[in-house]
Amino acid sequence: MAGEEPNDARPRRDADAPQDARPGQDGPVPQDARPAPGPQDTPPPGPDLRKPPADGSGETIMMRPRRGGDGSTGAAPAGGFGPPPGAGAGPGGTVGDAGGFGAPAASGTGSAPGGGFGPPVAGGTDASATGSFRLPAPAPAPAPWEAPQNGGSHGSAAAAAGPGATSGGGFGPPPEGYGGGYGGYGGGYGPAPGQAPAAAPGWAGAGTLPPPPPAPPGGPGGGAGGEARPLQAVLVALLNLSCLGLGYVVLRQWLFAALCWAATAGLLLTALPADADGVPQGVLIGYGVFLLAAAADGARRGLRARIAFGTTVRRLALPLAVVLLAAPVGGAVAWAGAHEDAREEARQQALLARLADADALVKSGQGTDFATAEPSYRRALTTYQELARDHAGSRAAKLVPASLDAYYKTVSAPYDEKKYCAAILPLKHLRSLPDTVDKALLGDRPGGTDEPLAHSLYECGAAALGGTTSTAVTDNFNDLTATFPQSPYVGKATTAVRDAIRAKVAAVGDTSLDRCDTTDELRALRVVAAGSKGLSLDAARADADRGVRKGVFACGTDQFGDKEFTKAVETMNQYVKDYPDGESVGHARSIAIAAQIAAEEPEAGRKLPPATVPGGARMTMVISNDADDEVELLYTGPVTGKITLKACGGCRSYERLDTLRPGFKPCSGPSSKYPKVTIQLPAGKYHLLQKRAGTGFSTAGDTKSSKATIEPGYSYTNCLYVTKGLY
Repeated sequence: MAGEEPNDARPRRDADAPQDARPGQDGPVPQDARPAPGPQDTPPPGPDLRKPPADGSGETIMMRPRRGGDGSTGAAPAGGFGPPPGAGAGPGGTVGDAGGFGAPAASGTGSAPGGGFGPPVAGGTDASATGSFRLPAPAPAPAPWEAPQNGGSHGSAAAAAGPGATSGGGFGPPPEGYGGGYGGYGGGYGPAPGQAPAAAPGWAGAGTLPPPPPAPPGGPGGGAGGEARPLQAVLVALLNLSCLGLGYVVLRQWLFAALCWAATAGLLLTALPADADGVPQGVLIGYGVFLLAAAADGARRGLRARIAFGTTVRRLALPLAVVLLAAPVGGAVAWAGAHEDAREEARQQALLARLADADALVKSGQGTDFATAEPSYRRALTTYQELARDHAGSRAAKLVPASLDAYYKTVSAPYDEKKYCAAILPLKHLRSLPDTVDKALLGDRPGGTDEPLAHSLYECGAAALGGTTSTAVTDNFNDLTATFPQSPYVGKATTAVRDAIRAKVAAVGDTSLDRCDTTDELRALRVVAAGSKGLSLDAARADADRGVRKGVFACGTDQFGDKEFTKAVETMNQYVKDYPDGESVGHARSIAIAAQIAAEEPEAGRKLPPATVPGGARMTMVISNDADDEVELLYTGPVTGKITLKACGGCRSYERLDTLRPGFKPCSGPSSKYPKVTIQLPAGKYHLLQKRAGTGFSTAGDTKSSKATIEPGYSYTNCLYVTKGLY
């Protein structure tokens, strides 16, 4: 052969090769039957066996048997890893434990093969003493959470044959009696002479690596029966706590990993984008419980699971799992920050919305009566104060001063429009705000209402001086003098009242005016002068009293002249009552009597009764009462007066039919029977009105008007009676 196949480590059988003598046998040892190597067969320098092969290199090492020094028979073959001498089937021989990857040789005779890591040669003849073997790559060191493989570091094959064979294991030293080196039976680990080698179970043959050990019960990712690995359980739990179900991914539990992904996706859909409301508490609690359950379940499954990791990954897995926890924690922190920002922004927007609503309430009050708009103003003020007090650092709170400025401007708008009476209540409201609103919030705004309010009180009071009501004037001027006693408008108010009284007193004598209205206005001014406590108006009040007295009489005469006899009666009677000592009280009585007669007989009101009694002769008139009631007789003519006759005892009221019979004559009894009154009347035409006493104005059936002419030189009688029935 030109050379040997390096991967073929099995010794070849050679029928011509002499058998090796086993130790303890007599006789010479035959020499190696292989020819001497030629130059072409010189092997290259071999590797240094003192150094281990590189990790994972799978380096192939060629080994040849070394010949005996003298080439004589009896030299042992180049040593392999066969059994020690005496392991064959010779007398008393038993198969010993085989070291290395080879299995012990079967019993037989022959020389030891040129040893390697391949299976031993079967049979009992010498084989060619050549061979090779491939050193396996060193196995990686197991991680703390991985269990060592069953059967030692790499396992061993059981003895192939021989009674009492025992299993060998690992790379341990040979049993006692095994020699070292490559010569003879003392240094080899090959099979016993004359015994064919047997392949180890599961081994493909010489030159190949042994198969990997079987997986532990349960397979990857779970199952009980393996060794407990707490650190591995912690690793899986931490990976599941990353919110991505990575622990289930490592365990290849895809269904549970998908559940984790779905739960996390649901949480993200609920939580993002972050808003002011945040995530419902129930969702957070549910997700937290789910995450803890996933971590606990992952720890349970990973406690005894076999996880195939590379060396680097095994070393970094647990630290990486801890680092991965930073992702959900960081995400939660980031979300919390975004959520807080969103909540803050939402809070700011909500506060701004409240401010806008309050501003809208204020704006809605423009052009509206203050009494109607005041509830809206109050609500707006409450909002302003709450924003400034409870949310001082908010954007809305910073806008409250501007809103208050607008509030003051809107509420005081009537004053700017010179609607002074309408401005009084709003200005009082603005001025009183420090009693209900924080003074620091209002600043000096309330003080700016003093001048407008004093001005409005004066203007509104002065404008009412020409009216017939005194309440508005009195109230405004009293507020003015009480609230702003040092205001210049107090002096202006005093002057205004005085001037108004003088003007009205003068107007009483102007017949072109309605002197009744003038009197009413003057009467109101008199009340103002009397009720304005802070004004010096005593003299003006006296002028008003005189003016009212004249005005009432003038009003009565105007009413009589305007044929308003009923009103004239009332006015003159009131004058007589209010001013019994007045210079015109007598004339007023005459006008009142004439007005009553004129109300029944309009002709009697053609002119006013004279203010003075005429002189000259007077005629006597005797008036008797033939009625069972007290009777009044009113007369007007050259003189005006009224008499009252007492009731007639024993007299009766006449039926209307009685008065229509011919020859009817009242007062036909003895003269002494009838109450009588005698009056002296100047000559002239008179209008008479008979009525029951105390009935006031005439009513149907109670009065009777008549006319009489008094001529000089005559005396007159008149009988009064009362009728009933049909009129």
